[in-house]
Amino acid sequence: MILLLLLIFLNTQFLIAQSERSLIRQGNSFYKDNKFIDAEINYRKALEKNKEIQEGIFNLGDALYRQNRYAEAVEQFQNAATRMNDNEKKAKALHNLGNALLKSQKIPESIDAYKQALKYNPNDFDTKYNLEFAKMLLKKQEQQHQQQQQNKNQEQDKKNMDQQGSDENQNQEQKQEQKESKAQRQQKKQQNITKEDAERILEALKNEERK
Repeated sequence: MILLLLLIFLNTQFLIAQSERSLIRQGNSFYKDNKFIDAEINYRKALEKNKEIQEGIFNLGDALYRQNRYAEAVEQFQNAATRMNDNEKKAKALHNLGNALLKSQKIPESIDAYKQALKYNPNDFDTKYNLEFAKMLLKKQEQQHQQQQQNKNQEQDKKNMDQQGSDENQNQEQKQEQKESKAQRQQKKQQNITKEDAERILEALKNEERK
């Protein structure tokens, strides 16, 4: 009885494994024909039967990448890289992870992924090339950022100078108004004094006429 149950268990596991491999093979066939959605469906079906199957995880990442779904591809390649013990396979997963990160405009993260890939496969020319390309993009991005910051600072300095000039003009206008107001007060004062003097002269003339 025990032997029979063991044989049934092993046969079931064999059929399950065969089904997983069959689904992955079908997915690979769709992938070669550029039918990436169909390939994705088959890889996901295989992973539903066995979440630990490394080939399914890696190939699903490739199918997602080909559909420009880079964020989802990043997740699959990260998952594949952590599960693979073979250095060459791990390097490939990290290489593809770097590509997906680069497409997602996460350039520093892609550089780190390429560097990690080269630790497991130092002679991979494609990874070396992509690493240098990512470094060049990062340098260009930093230069553009510096130029934008410089332009922003220049615009701010110009605004400050214009504001300062406006304040100076306003102060000059205020000073001019103050001068004009002072002159008007003096003129008015002079007019008041002249009127008083005129009254005194008129009174003096009247007194003189009386005399």
